Amino acid sequence: MENASIVFPAEWSEQSGVQLTWPHEGTDWNYMLERVQRCYVNVAREIAKREKLLIVCQDENKVRELLGDVNMANVIFREVPSNDTWARDHGAITVFVEGVPYLYDFTFNGWGMKFASNHDNQITRELYVTETFREDVAYMNLLHFVLEGGSVESDGKGTIMTTSECLLSPNRNDHFEKEELEAFLMSVFGAERMLWINNGYLAGDDTDSHVDTLARFCDEKTIAYVKCDDENDEHYDALKAMEEEIKAFRTKDGEPYRLVPLPMADCVEEDGERLPATYANFLIVNGAVLVPTYNSEKKDAEALAQIKVAFPDREVVGIDCSALICQHGSLHCITMQFPKGVL
Repeated sequence: MENASIVFPAEWSEQSGVQLTWPHEGTDWNYMLERVQRCYVNVAREIAKREKLLIVCQDENKVRELLGDVNMANVIFREVPSNDTWARDHGAITVFVEGVPYLYDFTFNGWGMKFASNHDNQITRELYVTETFREDVAYMNLLHFVLEGGSVESDGKGTIMTTSECLLSPNRNDHFEKEELEAFLMSVFGAERMLWINNGYLAGDDTDSHVDTLARFCDEKTIAYVKCDDENDEHYDALKAMEEEIKAFRTKDGEPYRLVPLPMADCVEEDGERLPATYANFLIVNGAVLVPTYNSEKKDAEALAQIKVAFPDREVVGIDCSALICQHGSLHCITMQFPKGVL
């Protein structure tokens, strides 16, 4: 595709639908399956109000029984084996090559071989061969490269934002030097530049600091990011350093970004371990932004208000995701959007 026009659309571009990979007894959710499935139903309901919802599952009938008042006219089911449920990271990343939608199928290796991923790594191919997508959608095998959707943010205009902690991790693409990796990603995504965040982390995060847990493009000139004001919080120094980095970023026009700070979520622990609760893990859908909340009245309200500042023309919907962080992810992590013309 050398010299081809490639566009990596921003998440706020019009969408044809969103993928969820449903939790089942064979996943790490088994010990709290009923609780996490309630969360998935709430997410499914909000998505299906606005666009198509592709549900990858083990047993369609079981999931149908759970969905209740979800708009079933917008739901597509595919029964495909899965290890886990993090569609953001095993799902296809869509680009447009000369206007034609392409599904990029990168390797998903369980965030650096931390977890089994043999089934998850085959889901995109299986969805493609079972004619889940429109007939003019193309498929590209990029399995020689490890990349998770949560590790890259696109503004739709040639800028990619990412974190060095994740992309330069030796347990993913250790045969690439930074310059080689950057050149490859800019080539396949049609990007003109990459913004690298070198600081920031969340305790309990298995992803090696995915950018979608820390900082997000809201439009071409706006970045929302996690800000920690508590000097006694273990995240304070790293997130302060990240904030300074983001303040130094410039748009393609050479202007500072409009920055929207999101509150650091209150500490949530399970068995003495801090869980990676973050308000940056929101999902943009047609006409709305779905925002994870964590049963913290003050911080939840503050986060929803700040997201509304970033997206004044969209409905902002809070969804309790306290169940999701028990397995170290949140709302954006369980979803993958498909642009218009794909489903």
